[in-house]
Amino acid sequence: MRKLFIKDIDVRKKSVMVRTDYNVPLDEEGNITDDTRIRATLPTINYLLDEEAKVIIVSHLGRPDGKVNPKYSLKPVARRLQRLLGEKVKVALAEDCIGPKVKKQIEEMHYGDVLVLENLRFHPGEEKNDPSFAKELAGLCDVFIQDAFGNCHRKHASMIGVDSFVPSAAGFLLKKEIDYFEKAVNNPMRPVVALLGGAKVSDKIKIIENLAKKMDKILIGGAMAFTFLKAQGIGVGKSLVEDSMLDVVKNLMDISRKNGIKLYLPVDFVVAENFDERAETKVVPFQEIPEKWIALDIGPASTKLFTEALQDAKTIVWNGPMGAFEFDAFSRGTYAMVDAVTSSHASTIVGGGDTDMAFHKSGKSHEVSFISTGGGAFLKLLEGGELPGVASLSDRRKSVRTASPSPV
Repeated sequence: MRKLFIKDIDVRKKSVMVRTDYNVPLDEEGNITDDTRIRATLPTINYLLDEEAKVIIVSHLGRPDGKVNPKYSLKPVARRLQRLLGEKVKVALAEDCIGPKVKKQIEEMHYGDVLVLENLRFHPGEEKNDPSFAKELAGLCDVFIQDAFGNCHRKHASMIGVDSFVPSAAGFLLKKEIDYFEKAVNNPMRPVVALLGGAKVSDKIKIIENLAKKMDKILIGGAMAFTFLKAQGIGVGKSLVEDSMLDVVKNLMDISRKNGIKLYLPVDFVVAENFDERAETKVVPFQEIPEKWIALDIGPASTKLFTEALQDAKTIVWNGPMGAFEFDAFSRGTYAMVDAVTSSHASTIVGGGDTDMAFHKSGKSHEVSFISTGGGAFLKLLEGGELPGVASLSDRRKSVRTASPSPV
């Protein structure tokens, strides 16, 4: 990374604000059902605690639309963080994320304490990227650490505004995310293979265009495959097709051929008369999808084809499920690819909410090299785009191991 890393800045005995992405799933009673994103930030928090810093955690949760809503309070997050850090560390929750009461609470903190500020999105200034809101946040700290990779594609006040007023750097999680991505996509061990799924080509076209310049093979699954098949004159029944993307897909296939990129499409599908987990299903070759049926998952021959295509890979990048895996009848293709990827000796990076969920549901998330904590941010990187939350951080060439006092 060309940006400052947390170890490049003097954080000892400083008030350090850490932007995290604690937008964690909650059940109906407000209990956290998956704390992966919280655990992922522990290396940064523990480093700061070792440096005897005052650790100020800021995050969003849900979509409260700029209004206070107890449903989206970070109270469950503070409780879980206390449990994870142990009794030796004091973790408290502030009533707000800005204002004189919060500032006084920070002043009264002991070094080595943790304070979780209340949901940033309770204030409209967060999502509007209001400079005055960013300045108020910056006034609470000496140093700003960016560790919210999953939100780095958004131009919100806490993502790109706070570091205009105080020294800023990447935390351990952000650096790990960027390093793994660079290693997998921009400087991979070859052969490198992309496994792409999901519903719409329009959502992934920039990704495919970018990866067509970098990959050795691209495997297309999910509903995206039907636009590719129709572009070749193959009937796909009532399966999802984006007719507006047919010419784009034809051009993309031509570019892939010219670049020597091997593009794989499914050769069979699980089809049903309608999108219902109780509907009658059958497996058919790709040329024989019935006119009034819908293809909802890749079939066994396709999983064998894709598995064989992955066998010689040294690096695998996966985003998007192979079918409607939320229904058991249409999940086998996705889980078969989970098995193929985890049994591979390749370095594998997985990103995207649905793909992440598939690995966790399979119980094999620990068998893959790296699962990204970001959905939209990971997709932005796959497109070859810039992440505002990273771009705004202090550059390494300006590095000094000092921290300026907080602005007034």
